[in-house]
Amino acid sequence: MPDDNRDQAGRPSPDALLEKARAEMRGRLKIFLGAAPGVGKTYEMLVSGRAKIADGRDVVIGVVETHGRKETEALLAGFEIIPRVKIDYKGRPLEEMDLDSILARRPDLVLVDELAHTNAEGSRHPKRYLDVKELLDRGIDVYTTLNIQHVESLNDVVSQITRIRVRETVPDSIIDLADDVEIIDLTPDDLIKRLHDGKVYVPRTAERALTNYFTPGNLTALRELALRKTAQRVDDQLLTHMQAHAISGPWAAGERVLVSIDHHPRCASLVRYAARMASRLRAPWAAVYVETSRSVNLTEAERDIVAATLRLAEQLGGEAITIPGREVAEELVRHATANNVTHIVIGAPKAATWRDWWSRSITDELIRKTGEISVHVISGNEKDGTTARGVRAAATAPGFDFRAYLLATVYVVIALGVSIVLDQVLDVRNLALVFLMAVLTSAVLHGLRPALYSCILGALSFNFFFLPPRYTLTISDPESVLALFFFLGVAIIASNLTATVQRQAAAARQRARTTEDLYLFSKKLAGTGTLDDVLWATAFQLASMLKVRVVLLLPEEGTIAVKAGYPPDDTLDDADIAAARWAWEHNHAAGRGADTLPGAKRLYVPLRTGRTAVGVIGLDSDRRDGPLLTPEQQRLLDALADQAALAIERVQLVADVDRARLAAEADRLRSALLTSISHDLKTPLAAILGAAGTLRDYFASMPEEDRADLLSTVVDESERLNRFIANLLDMTKIESGAMEPNFALHYAGDIVGSALRRAAKILERHKTETSIPADLPMVRVDPVLFEQVIFNLLDNAAKYAPEGSVVHIEGWADADNVVLQVSDEGPGIPPADLTRVFDTFYRVRKGDQVRAGTGLGLSICRGFVEAMGGTITAANRKGRPGAVFTIRLPKPNDIPKLDELR
Repeated sequence: MPDDNRDQAGRPSPDALLEKARAEMRGRLKIFLGAAPGVGKTYEMLVSGRAKIADGRDVVIGVVETHGRKETEALLAGFEIIPRVKIDYKGRPLEEMDLDSILARRPDLVLVDELAHTNAEGSRHPKRYLDVKELLDRGIDVYTTLNIQHVESLNDVVSQITRIRVRETVPDSIIDLADDVEIIDLTPDDLIKRLHDGKVYVPRTAERALTNYFTPGNLTALRELALRKTAQRVDDQLLTHMQAHAISGPWAAGERVLVSIDHHPRCASLVRYAARMASRLRAPWAAVYVETSRSVNLTEAERDIVAATLRLAEQLGGEAITIPGREVAEELVRHATANNVTHIVIGAPKAATWRDWWSRSITDELIRKTGEISVHVISGNEKDGTTARGVRAAATAPGFDFRAYLLATVYVVIALGVSIVLDQVLDVRNLALVFLMAVLTSAVLHGLRPALYSCILGALSFNFFFLPPRYTLTISDPESVLALFFFLGVAIIASNLTATVQRQAAAARQRARTTEDLYLFSKKLAGTGTLDDVLWATAFQLASMLKVRVVLLLPEEGTIAVKAGYPPDDTLDDADIAAARWAWEHNHAAGRGADTLPGAKRLYVPLRTGRTAVGVIGLDSDRRDGPLLTPEQQRLLDALADQAALAIERVQLVADVDRARLAAEADRLRSALLTSISHDLKTPLAAILGAAGTLRDYFASMPEEDRADLLSTVVDESERLNRFIANLLDMTKIESGAMEPNFALHYAGDIVGSALRRAAKILERHKTETSIPADLPMVRVDPVLFEQVIFNLLDNAAKYAPEGSVVHIEGWADADNVVLQVSDEGPGIPPADLTRVFDTFYRVRKGDQVRAGTGLGLSICRGFVEAMGGTITAANRKGRPGAVFTIRLPKPNDIPKLDELR
C-alpha cells in the first residue's frame, strides 16, 4: 500500500510501526510455498522443525499428511504428534487437527500441513487457515505448507492454465500475514521424474496426474507464479522495513515505476510509456496526480483529462493515485522515496512562461530533488491523448445567483450600521475591519464573485460615510487614499483565499461522499454471486447517485436486450434500440446528448473492460431536452460503469468456467458411455449370437448337455444385457430428476430377502450371511428402488470378491437411523478411490487389471438412496480385506416394531 506520510519527513511511518507492533504481539508464521504437489514442502517443513528441536524449541505436529511417502514418514520420528480429533460427517468418521489440544499444550512451534484444507462440518472453523490464525493470535509460532494454486487472487489464472478450478483457496491476507515465505522449488523435469518413480502419488493416480495436470507447460507456468508471489511478498517486506526505520529510498532491490500526470492532453502518452517500461522491467507502476490549490481552478475539460488519464492507467494495469499537496515536485519526491520508487516518468516542460522568471519548472525541481531515482523526461504527444467522450455535458450551475449578491449587500449594510455606532469611539481607519468582516462572510458563504462585489460596495460605503469630506466620493486626505487602497487590496486577497478554501472544503466533502458511495457499491458488488444481483445493484446505484432512470442491456443471441432497470422498464422504441446497438457494437456512447444518434430518448454508454464491451447502460431523466449529465456526473458515471463492467465480467467468467467444466464432464460421460456400450452391449450380444448360431447349425448332432449349456449361456447373457439396459434407464431418470419414489413403510429384512432371491444366480459361487433383527424398525422407502440398491451392492460384491468368500448383510438401528451394511471379502477399495466409487461410469480396476461392470451400479445406489432421504458410504473393512457399504435411512417417528404389529 502506498505510504504518503507528508508531515513525517525523516520519521518512521506510523502504519509500518503499527504493523511491526502487531507482528510482535502474535506468533510468527512461516509458509513453505510450492508450485505443485510433490515438490517437497512437507519434507522441508519437517526438516526445519527438527532443526528447531535441536535448538531447544518445543515443537509439536498438529497435522502432517505424508501421502504414503516413506522418506517423509521417516522424518516424523522424534516429534510429538498431537492426536487428531474425530468428527462424524454423514456417518463417516473424519479426522481433523485438534485445535483445543494444541492450545492447551501451548508449544513454541506447531507444524500444520495443507493450509488450504477445508475442515469437516462441525469443526470450530470452516477452514484450516482460520485455525492457524487462532494459533498465531495466542502467540504460538506456526510452520505451514501451501501450493500456489490455492492463493485466492491467482485462482482464475491457475484455472486458465490448468483448466481446473481449485475450490479450496486461501485469501491473500494470509500470505501478507506471513513473517517468512520460503519457496520450495523443483524443476518440471525433476517433479515429473518423482511422479514416475511413485514418490508423489500411487502409480494409477500419477498416470492421470501426468496426463491432466503435471504437464511441463503447466508446471513451468505454476512455478513462475510461485516465484513471482514470493518475490512480491519479499518486496512488500522490504518496503515495510524501510518505512518502519525511516530509510529513504530507493533501494533498487526491485524496480518500481511512477508517472506524474496533470491536466495536459499529452499525459495519456506518458501513461502508455510508463506501462511499456513497467512491462519491460516486470515491475509494479502507478500514475500519480498531485492535487494542489490550483486544481480547484481547472476547467471541466481539464478535469475530464485528469480523470480519463487515471482511468487509462487502471485499464493498463497500473495503480491510480491522487494525493493532495502544496508543490507537485515536493509531493512526488516524498511519495517516491516512501514507496521505494526507482523510476519517475514526467512530461518535458512547455515553453517558458512568466512564472519561470522567478521559479523553476516542476521537471527541473524534480530532477534536482530526486537524488538516486531515475527521472525520465518525455515530450509526450498531445494527439495521443485519451479518446474524446463524445457526449455533451449539461450546464453545471446558473450563471448568476441574485440571492448571493442580495445577501452580500445585506452584510455590507449591517457592517455600515455597526460602523456608524463604533464611529463614536474608534478611529475611522479601524472601521475598515468591520467592512472586511462583511467581505469575508460573503466569501465563506457565497464564493468569490459575491465577495468581490461586497468588497467594492464596502469600499464605496467606507469612502462615502467615513472618509473626509463625508457623504461624497471625494478623498481629501492622502493617508485616507492609502488606507482605502490597502483596504481594497486586503479585501480582495482575503476574499480570494477564503473563497478558495471554501471551494476546497466543498470539493473535499463531495469527494468524501462520492468515495463512500463508490466503496459501498464495490462492497455490494463483491458480495453478489449472480448476474441478476449485479445488474439490480448497478441499476439502483446509478439511479440514486445520478438522479436518472436507468436500463441495463446485455448481449443475447447476437443482439442486445434489456436485462434490468430502475425503475423497472423494458420498453424501448426503435431509435433507442438502434442507439443501444450502435453503442455496444462500436464501444462508444450514442443517443441523447451524444454525437451519434442524438434523437434517441436515452443516452447509451457502453460497459467496457480491458477486453471488450460487456453491455450498455441507458440513462434518461424527466428533463426532455438538452444534455443529460454534468461533467462531474459524467466522471462519476465512468467510475460506476467501470466497477459494474468488472463485476459483470467476473460473473460471466465464472459461468464460462462452469460451462467449460460441465462440457468437459459431459464429454467424459459421453466417452465413458460409448466405451461402456461398445463393451457391455457387444460382449453379451456376441455370446448370445455365438451360442444361438451354434445351436442352429449343430443342434441335431450336439449332445443334450452341450445344448443345455448353450441355452443357459443365452439366458445368462440376456439377463446381463437386460440389467445393463435397466441401469442405463435408471441413471437417465436420476440425471433428469424424474425419479419420484413411491414411499411406504416396509421391513428391511423382507426387501433384503427379495433381493437375495433375485441375485441367487449371481451369488451361486459365494456364501451369504444375513443378520437383520426381527425387531428392526420399519423404514419409509420405495420397495422397488430399495431392492435395486441391495441387488446392485450384491452384484458389486460378486464381481470383486473371490469365489467361495462370504457376502455379509447386517442391519441395526441407532438413535436416529436404520442402518444396513453389505460387506464382502474382496481386495477392498483403494483409498484414493473411496470418494469416487459412486461417480457415474467410474470403475475400480480388479487385480487382473480388467475393468469390471459398467460403472453405473454404485452411482444408481447413491441416486436411489438419496432420493429416499438416506445416505450411502463406502469404506474398507478393519483388520481384514474387503469393502463395506453402509446405508443409513432416517428412522420414522412413532412407527411400531414388527413384533407389535403381529
